[in-house]
Amino acid sequence: MSQGFDIVRHPTARRVRLSLDPATGRARLVVPRRAALKAAVAWAEGKADWLEQQRARLPAARPFVSGAVLPVADEALTIVHGPASRSRIVRREGDYVVTGGAADTVARRIETWLRRSALALLDEETRAVASRAGVTVERVSIGDPTGRWGSCASTGAIRYSWRLLLAPGFVRHATVAHEVAHRIHMHHGPEFHALTEELLGADPAPARAWLRANGAALHWYGRSSL
Repeated sequence: MSQGFDIVRHPTARRVRLSLDPATGRARLVVPRRAALKAAVAWAEGKADWLEQQRARLPAARPFVSGAVLPVADEALTIVHGPASRSRIVRREGDYVVTGGAADTVARRIETWLRRSALALLDEETRAVASRAGVTVERVSIGDPTGRWGSCASTGAIRYSWRLLLAPGFVRHATVAHEVAHRIHMHHGPEFHALTEELLGADPAPARAWLRANGAALHWYGRSSL
């Protein structure tokens, strides 16, 4: 990190480029392999006002604190922390996600609960769609990537972002159909898109549009600031 941005030497870049990742808030300076680094850094430092303008447009941070409302699988659930309770277990009670214990561990425990919930739901939905498609799935797992929402390996292992749990159901369903379709077509050709739509039972375009417009905001759940 230098002067507020990451510097990346890129072997095929043709020009110096400065960008801000809306999912993380991190600035990135791409420098062609043979470009003068000192001049590139000086140019980027002159873009401080532009960077501030871009940061001002970032999604709002949504920390996991008592009173926060989370969109979990199309349901609005409110976090309730009862510090008097000794139970650190996170549990759902109606429209609430309840836990006790030390306040400084609430966020970590809420995220762990969300991850487990995401894995259980995505595993169930993936295997149901795979059964309809007549394919097997070796394993379903979750992670927290910033560049993709799902991936399918040739071995049959499918991996998702746990943050899909916070997206509308139609977005999650489209992502599942997309990854299961890769069990048959490991490409993005016409056959793949036709199968994805068939497995989903609807046009997946609205889900893709939703993620383009709102996906970055999902990465700000659980964060308090840059």
